[in-house]
Amino acid sequence: METKPFIFGVATSGDNFTDRKRETERLLLNFTHGINTILISPRRWGKTSLVNKVCSLAQSDNLKIVYLDIFSCRSESDFYDAYATAVLRQTSSKFEEWVEHARQFLSRISPKISLGPDPMTDFSISLDMTPKSTDFEEILQLPEKIAQKKGFNIVVCIDEFQQIAEFKDSKTFQKRLRTVWQMQKSVSYCLFGSKKHLMNELFENRSFPFYKFGDAIYLPKIGTSDWAEYICSRFESTGKKISEELAVRICDRVDNHSSYVQQLAWLVWTHTDKIATESDFDMAYQDLIDQNTPLFEKQTENLTSFQMNFLRAVVDGVSSELSTQENMEKYQLGSSANVVIVKKALVKKELIEIEKGRVIIPDPVLAVWLKHTL
Repeated sequence: METKPFIFGVATSGDNFTDRKRETERLLLNFTHGINTILISPRRWGKTSLVNKVCSLAQSDNLKIVYLDIFSCRSESDFYDAYATAVLRQTSSKFEEWVEHARQFLSRISPKISLGPDPMTDFSISLDMTPKSTDFEEILQLPEKIAQKKGFNIVVCIDEFQQIAEFKDSKTFQKRLRTVWQMQKSVSYCLFGSKKHLMNELFENRSFPFYKFGDAIYLPKIGTSDWAEYICSRFESTGKKISEELAVRICDRVDNHSSYVQQLAWLVWTHTDKIATESDFDMAYQDLIDQNTPLFEKQTENLTSFQMNFLRAVVDGVSSELSTQENMEKYQLGSSANVVIVKKALVKKELIEIEKGRVIIPDPVLAVWLKHTL
């Protein structure tokens, strides 16, 4: 199977990883010097790809990487199971070793270990813990104990970390995590997730336990010049050509949104015979709208009339002062109190963001779709 010149919808690596030199260097320094990191950006801007790249660069005999995705965790006990499984699996090189570590460092808990087809790599742990259990510290100290025994440092990378905000009695759980993690000497953490508003609340709100937990990296968009160079080189690698001007248009049309740049570039490439044309670009952009329409319909089908009216106002260019009498009447938004409620609901649904006091639609293709739909 031939390698696709453009990758979207999944984490990228190798030749498909674009730029991020500054962020890569900063994150790598944090990993190698034991600095806790919080990585924040809108969805599909390349956080996971960046972390994966740095993990591959940082992994060594003296530094081990533990990576886990907690998107499917719905409770504190789910988290402990996933955490212990990932730590044991990714710090041990053989079956006997991780069994020994489980027995030695989780002795009070007596974990149940389930084996898959390949016991060397495929296993899971069930700890049968309840939220009232006093053994949570033993679980959270697991990487520190292993690191000290084996003489290396560990970086624990946790994707979809915002899930912990949904747990029952979440603040108490957050306090437990921070109380243990901030005292560890051989382990540091990289925490990131796909819901920007929840990540911001966890790490920027003074009343939350993880406030000022580490180095906060706010991932910016990749610059147009870097994207254009990348797009031209990927076309060239497959024997096709695209002008720098048309490559720039790809970036501009989707506001340099990482996933959409890759997707639109791919669609232009599929329409291109030898040299990309304006016609190829136009057809590709329509394909982009058509391919994402089912998703947009699903995202908006259950919105209230007030919420749809609010989006219509934003699409029309009303990014502030939505509570003025004129705007509330023109867009039928109800009262000023209702505007506040609608805004919070749309932020939670990730359909809008508040940036420097202005309301924006972070998905540039959704914004175009809404403009033609509302």
